[in-house]
Amino acid sequence: MIRRMQSLVSAMLALVAIIHLLPLLGVLGATQLASLYGLDFSDPSLAILMRHRAVLFGLMGVFFLYAAFRPAVQPIAFVAAFVSIVSFLALAWMTGGYNPQVARICTGDVVALVALVVAVIAWTAARRAR
Repeated sequence: MIRRMQSLVSAMLALVAIIHLLPLLGVLGATQLASLYGLDFSDPSLAILMRHRAVLFGLMGVFFLYAAFRPAVQPIAFVAAFVSIVSFLALAWMTGGYNPQVARICTGDVVALVALVVAVIAWTAARRAR
């Protein structure tokens, strides 16, 4: 049972990682950013900021993937993922009026949040079963 729970934690963290790695495509330029977010990124300053955001999401995604297979860092990954996901969803909910591309990101973050909750439950169950 412990092994199954650990495998479930790994799978769920890997899913969270993939969702966080998707924005990494934005680092390639304004065209990719526009397809991700449905906005105009012709302003170089905005493009720089958003491309940097893509790099940061890539780093988070790599860390979550690493944590999927390193139980010692999983609690840190849970906290970081929770803050990332919930903060975006809260900002979107409080602001409202976003476009379909941002709505798609919200849907992806809801999926990531569900995966994260499953991972935390499985992690807790595995620790209790020891």
